[in-house]
Amino acid sequence: MPGEFDLISKYFARPTPSAVLGPGDDCALVQPTPGKQLAVTTDMLVAGTHFLPDTDPKNLGWKALAVNISDLAAMGAQPRWVTLAGALPAVDEPWIAAFAEGFFACAAEYGVDVIGGDTTKGPLNVCVTAIGEVEPGRALRRDGAKPGDQIWVSGRPGLASLGLAHLQNKVKLPEPWPRLCVGALEKPRPRVALGLALNGIASSAIDVSDGMLADLGHIAERSGCAAAVKLVQLPHLPKGESYDADLRRIALECQLTGGDDYELCFTAPGTQSLAIAKIAAQLELPLWCIGEMVTGPTGDVTVFDPDGKPVDFGRKGYDHFGQAT
Repeated sequence: MPGEFDLISKYFARPTPSAVLGPGDDCALVQPTPGKQLAVTTDMLVAGTHFLPDTDPKNLGWKALAVNISDLAAMGAQPRWVTLAGALPAVDEPWIAAFAEGFFACAAEYGVDVIGGDTTKGPLNVCVTAIGEVEPGRALRRDGAKPGDQIWVSGRPGLASLGLAHLQNKVKLPEPWPRLCVGALEKPRPRVALGLALNGIASSAIDVSDGMLADLGHIAERSGCAAAVKLVQLPHLPKGESYDADLRRIALECQLTGGDDYELCFTAPGTQSLAIAKIAAQLELPLWCIGEMVTGPTGDVTVFDPDGKPVDFGRKGYDHFGQAT
């Protein structure tokens, strides 16, 4: 049976042309682009918490990296390097090979080098650290929103949460929902190009990982203001023949509180709406204005129905320690 270093050498040691020194030593060595700041993020994915234990390992490999690249996208940073650490309950070479295939496919898609990491025996989990570059003073942060700024979101949040509910047999989705929703859950697409395009345009940004209302609340909290979301301005979800009232309600809850989408939620002054429309056209990516930042209790996020009445969803997103947010 291969040992730890044999597994690393066989499946995870790849050329790292952008690094001074890649895997194989006590540390990797990288040379940042002169004049750039480094953006650094770490995310852990734990079996049973962040993914189902029987998830396709190739898709898991993609997602493990994609969720970290999404954090860089939310900062308007260009992804450059990543490290990978993980625990495996046993040596399962076909599983490891498929995971590595998905992981390096994502790395190639977004132009990052895997420069190091670690592995050990234990309950299945994966931890990735991603490093990107951004121009000084140009990073998209959570603390720049102002009352009157428009609130925008990319893509169609809610699909991933619906996909999870479908896999857990909590909801029966009509066609073409299963393919779309499970695909969104298992193979998210980090919005790197959007984050880069929003530099100098957006006043704040965050990626939607724990639920749109919860993550928008982080922007409101850090920016010292509140947010008002309008139901009639939310992205359209795909419809099937069995698109009944119950499914509409569940889809709306997933859209606002489900998370795991890794779309970007951002704010911008109304004067930037034309520039944002041009970005949407250039990237062929739907961008939706869903409300505006307002004065009010810091961190408060209120959803309004078509009659202007507030709607209570009970929770705003996912919390790892079981508390409603």
